[in-house]
Amino acid sequence: MLTTYFEDIEFTQPWWFLLLLLLPALIWWYVRNNSKQSVSLMVSSTAAHGLQSWRASLRHLPFICRIVCLAFIITAMARPQTRNESQRAEGEGVDIILCIDVSGSMTAQDFQPNRLEAAKAVAIDFVNKRLTDRIGVVIFSGESFTQCPLTTDHTVLVSAISNIRNGLLEDGTAIGAGLGTSVDRLRSSESKSKIVVLLTDGENNGGLIDPKTAKEIAKAFGIRVYTIGVGSDGYAKQPVNTALGVVMQNEKVSIDEKLLTEIATETGGRYFRAKDNNSLSGIYTEIDALEKTKIQVINTIRYSDRFLPFVAAAMLMLLLEVLLRYTILRKFP
Repeated sequence: MLTTYFEDIEFTQPWWFLLLLLLPALIWWYVRNNSKQSVSLMVSSTAAHGLQSWRASLRHLPFICRIVCLAFIITAMARPQTRNESQRAEGEGVDIILCIDVSGSMTAQDFQPNRLEAAKAVAIDFVNKRLTDRIGVVIFSGESFTQCPLTTDHTVLVSAISNIRNGLLEDGTAIGAGLGTSVDRLRSSESKSKIVVLLTDGENNGGLIDPKTAKEIAKAFGIRVYTIGVGSDGYAKQPVNTALGVVMQNEKVSIDEKLLTEIATETGGRYFRAKDNNSLSGIYTEIDALEKTKIQVINTIRYSDRFLPFVAAAMLMLLLEVLLRYTILRKFP
């Protein structure tokens, strides 16, 4: 209990401790003064002699109590305090939608273990770095779906991204539908900075919304779109369901880079090409650097005085001295 109470004690006026140098001088004076006094009481009875010896052994206690009392008073005058520091972050966050392609081609294994799992891993890492932003997740293939609306609950976000898998939606690559749903999630946002990070590995071949129409809607709402084309050059191995089961086939990597560049450029974003896990991770790091959140960290420091125990201890020593002088060690005329 006492050790907890006195944890992290700081003395704000430590120069008072210089007075402690007087205590050795007082002790020296007391010892010197006592050595000159020679008191000898001759009593006839053994009981009286025992009583006198007992009182003689306690005669220094009042002085000891006074010295300890002075030490506690000086310590209290040095003003012991504890310091409690807290931080509060205030600022203007960014609203972000991560728009991720979950079509069948995202199971291609030119990334480790495949494109979709690599995209999920870097998305989770990105989320963990954006502590004060609202982030949502939209997935798309032949249609689009909001996996997680805008939220600051990163535990929910990470869980939502982890649960993304191929086959949740009708197969295809509806880039326009994915972007349109992402824009719809951001259009009512009051944040000054709204962005979509759209990741795909193919060409638009479905959906009810044309990608260029979705691009114009994004521009109208002041939403920047960063586009990422995922896939190596040439061909990539991809699991394909056949009558004989799942077999690995080489499928041509076909990304509509012209469309993705147009969407990014006209909305104020940038187009990136990821050909492996490292380059994909580097792209998200670059986007993180481009879209900095304005944060003001406010430090609050509170001080609590801790001199009362020392004052109480000093009063106790003083009271003990008085009791000893006027009871057990009282001198009779």
